[in-house]
Amino acid sequence: MRSSFNGPRISERRPGTTADERLLESRGPAGWHHTDAWRVMKIQAEFIEAFDELAELGPAISVFGSARTPADHPHYELGIRVGEALTEAGFTVITGGGPGAMEAANRGAREAGGQSIGLGIELPWEARLNEYVDVGLNFRYFFVRKTMFVKYSQGYVVLPGGVGTLDELFEALTLAQTQKITSFPVVLMGVSAWQGLIDWMRESMLADGRINQSDLDRIVLTDDVDEMVSLMVAARDSED
Repeated sequence: MRSSFNGPRISERRPGTTADERLLESRGPAGWHHTDAWRVMKIQAEFIEAFDELAELGPAISVFGSARTPADHPHYELGIRVGEALTEAGFTVITGGGPGAMEAANRGAREAGGQSIGLGIELPWEARLNEYVDVGLNFRYFFVRKTMFVKYSQGYVVLPGGVGTLDELFEALTLAQTQKITSFPVVLMGVSAWQGLIDWMRESMLADGRINQSDLDRIVLTDDVDEMVSLMVAARDSED
């Protein structure tokens, strides 16, 4: 079953812009800003509907990765295996609902008989939830969507990706570092894709004292799907 947000529209919507862009815009005539207070109602509506839809989700893992990963790429196959393995371990799989690596993880979950969730986002270009999403929510605001990934996940699996994937990864690490969330497993799948980032963090950030070793220790880098699942299961079982 798919659902989406259909709250009240604001008359200043401009073609080719997103809700986030209009919210964060600080330029223009003063009258423009009078709509900001009304946006709070739309933001509230997104939170309420998402909380209601996902409240009974059960143990879930968020899987991130590039929307640009083609279906014949090894990372796509890795995404399918990740979705399947998490489902077989009793987890719901949550992704951003898009194509590429996200589609692969949703596909793996669906084909393994599990629940496949997609949390989509309004973008300037046409976007849709991939065909393997069972329950889909479309968000206007990135920060509402990000809240749902964190609130309803017991761990993050991060496949190779781009800027958006890095944003999701480092936001999770920041929230854990600052104790805004209970620390949970963060697993980077694909050693060859991620090793350079980890080396840079160690040789530059850690060496200069900008992070602690404990920050690096939050990250597990592996190619082994079974190792990833074991970490997620151990974290789940430790909460029981």
